[in-house]
Order: sequence, then structure tokens, then C-alpha cells
Amino acid sequence: MSGTKLITSKVFVTGVKVQAEIGVYRHEIGRVQPLIVDVELDVPTDASDRLADTFNYEAILQAAQDLAAGGHVHLVETFGHRLADRCLADPRVTRARVRIEKPLALAPHATAAGVEIVVGRG
Repeated sequence: MSGTKLITSKVFVTGVKVQAEIGVYRHEIGRVQPLIVDVELDVPTDASDRLADTFNYEAILQAAQDLAAGGHVHLVETFGHRLADRCLADPRVTRARVRIEKPLALAPHATAAGVEIVVGRG
């Protein structure tokens, strides 16, 4: 008996560096600081060799840059949720894992602090 194969690709972009107005503390208001963004998406695919049949990972980079340029955000959690929602706007994406690092949050005592958010279609 022949069945249909279901293939899920993990599309990912790691180490995206953006400058964002982010934070709730007085010293964070009105200034930009670096964020490092990692995104992993689950996308059902087939063995096609056409770009149109895949999720273009350049869209992840563009979404992160657009969000960073979009004005002040209070929390890295908010930034992460918004980025996950942008990725899930493509109906082919079934799950988004977004990790946001804020390198200056605990400097010089820690390399970074941040959040990882996983959102899936239910």
C-alpha cells in the first residue's frame, strides 16, 4: 500500500542582530540596544526544487528588522510574540520557535538574558 509522505522542514535563521528601542527601565527609554534573534519554523514541504514552494528565510530577517524599526517595545517577550505571529501569518508555517537575547540586560555579569517562545497552530 502506497501512502503520501509528509515532510516537515525546519527553516531557521540564527544570530540576527538588530538594534531596537526595547525595555521598561528609565535608562532604556529613548535609546536603542542590541538584540540577537534566532527563529526556527516548521513548514510542511515536498521534494520540490522551487523557491516558491518553500518559506523564504529572508522573510524572517525582514520581519525582525521591521519590528525593531517599528518603535519602542517594553518587553523581549512582546517582541518575540510579535515576530512569531509574523511568521505564522504564512499559512504554511505550523510552528514558530523564537529566541530573543538581550546582551546588555545583565552586562557585565552575564552574556545575555532573554526569552524563547514557541507558538504552534492548534
